[in-house]
Amino acid sequence: MKKIILASNSPRRKELMEMLGYDFEVVVSHVEEVIDDKLSFCDMVKSLALQKGQAVYETHPNCLVIGADTVVVVDDKILGKPHNQKQAQQMIEMLSNRSHIVMTAVAFISKEEQYVICDTSRVKFNEIPADKIEQYVLSDEPYDKAGGYAIQGWAGKYIREIEGNFYTIIGLPIDIVEDYLQSYLKKY
Repeated sequence: MKKIILASNSPRRKELMEMLGYDFEVVVSHVEEVIDDKLSFCDMVKSLALQKGQAVYETHPNCLVIGADTVVVVDDKILGKPHNQKQAQQMIEMLSNRSHIVMTAVAFISKEEQYVICDTSRVKFNEIPADKIEQYVLSDEPYDKAGGYAIQGWAGKYIREIEGNFYTIIGLPIDIVEDYLQSYLKKY
């Protein structure tokens, strides 16, 4: 069986890959993400996943490399990872009592083929009290997550509704990954 590499530093993606039961290795892509703001949000996140995967594939050409990227979109604006408390607070305040989109793209790269897919889910938050947001941004949780939150973390208690794939919101739609890996492993 071909070696599988997850090109991601995300502990959540690593846990999700472990759930699938495949042997894989994590190799972090240190690529500087290039964002083309002329692209649609879906094409942009696909491009980012591909950039990460291709950077790792260059040094592991005999492997199947899986790259992924997740973005949070609200008011036609991408919310990346907050860099400080002020940004984290602004993001959570922006998400409070409304809906937003989460897009995760997954790129599968091997010498046989390259396939990239984008999956979209919608999340609706209840109102989050200002004092709770202030407490939250003092924790370490918001700072390595798109939009400043993890659905399976602190923010979960404020989520009213989800439309779409729960695992897309976490950062790796495992049903899509499983379908691709099953098909790929049968062919190669």
